[in-house]
Amino acid sequence: MPRKLPVLSDMVPGEGSLGRDGTRRSPYPADLSGRFVRARQIVWIVLLAIWLVLPWIQIGGHPAVFLDVAERRFYLFGATFNAQDAWLLFFCLTGMGFLLVVATALLGRVWCGWACPQTVFLEALFRPIERFINGARNVALRRKEHGPESERVWRAIATQGANFIVALLVAHVFLAYFVSAPRALTMMHAGPSAHPEAFVWLVAMTVLLYGNFAFFREQLCVVICPYGRLQSVLLDDDSLVVGYDEKRGEPRTRGKKQAEGAGDCVDCLRCVVVCPTAIDIRQGLQLDCIACTACIDACDDVMDKLGRPRGLVRYDSLRGLRGEKRRILRPRLFIYAILSVVGVTAAIFAFRGRTSFEANILRLPEAPYSVRDGNVYNGFRLHLVNKEGRRQSFVIHPPVMEGFTFVMPVKEIELDPLAGRFVPFFVSADEKAFSGDKPFVLHITSDGKERDVRAVFLGPHR
Repeated sequence: MPRKLPVLSDMVPGEGSLGRDGTRRSPYPADLSGRFVRARQIVWIVLLAIWLVLPWIQIGGHPAVFLDVAERRFYLFGATFNAQDAWLLFFCLTGMGFLLVVATALLGRVWCGWACPQTVFLEALFRPIERFINGARNVALRRKEHGPESERVWRAIATQGANFIVALLVAHVFLAYFVSAPRALTMMHAGPSAHPEAFVWLVAMTVLLYGNFAFFREQLCVVICPYGRLQSVLLDDDSLVVGYDEKRGEPRTRGKKQAEGAGDCVDCLRCVVVCPTAIDIRQGLQLDCIACTACIDACDDVMDKLGRPRGLVRYDSLRGLRGEKRRILRPRLFIYAILSVVGVTAAIFAFRGRTSFEANILRLPEAPYSVRDGNVYNGFRLHLVNKEGRRQSFVIHPPVMEGFTFVMPVKEIELDPLAGRFVPFFVSADEKAFSGDKPFVLHITSDGKERDVRAVFLGPHR
């Protein structure tokens, strides 16, 4: 007989989406409302709006965020970078990582529950589609197990079709970040054959997004993402987490009437059925918990109906949940503050050291020098790169050196934004007066900015 696929109703309450036998069990969170749900929805709308409009906003004649990988040009909020600035990514990536570490020490997994793209896209776009087509949790699960086969089939097809369309639209927006929004629209009208590389990238991105948000979902957080597994070192007893007040809630009793000595928890499992990873928050801090606050709203709603105080499940530190006072200032935060100052200082010096243009002297191929008619000749190429998002003029000043002649056909050039050019030049010296390799410096100016480029004149050694 074929093996029966597990559904949420087969799960032990609070066991999580990954069963003890290794089987994945897809959660279907129940609908709920509450202060944190509304707050998160506002945050998601703002984040999605920013994500949608950034490719269209023009700053300095370019999109606010435009990562032109094909031309190795990158525009970020008015600043212009090229491939030679790739080393600055080190400061950006390590800075974001360090900020996440500090935020976790203070606020727990607030990133996961409120701003992570996995959470935002899943809960704001894909999950509502599933609920709209299949209905509320209890109705959907009952239909899945006992409903007519034909109805289950058309609802499944409609759900996956809608998921694929949304994944396709999301992929098109991501494409706009790499080709610009106007060009993305042009590509869409031209068809796949006119831009095969972009089309292949779009198909791959759509399949990846569809597979993730239609099927994989919470497993990305539980199985793949390393952030949740680092909780044990990123959190301490004073970090803000979503937790259950065990002292107040235990022992649990069912029913509206509270027996003498009983806790406030009525074991309704409402906190479990609203959880997107199907865990039981009452079992303590867990890797699967993304601090989405759904269990807080669910428990507060139950407490309101029972006429009991809110906060049985709440934002608090582990120390606070034990009835102790939470410490805001603690040793690790002082260490983080010192590291922040060091990192910010290094980043400031790094970005200030970035020049508006690059200049390098390259030797012409073949022989490093030649001797003709009693003179030693060296051939060079000056490589100039304009790293600004505007057109720049450059003036090349060859040095004045006794016994050396500089032949430079072009001394003033203009370069388009992020364009580069090779300027050939030759240096000669009297063979009889040549006494050894001689360094020289070209002085280059552009809009009040100066740069010296060094090279060495080579010749025969006596």
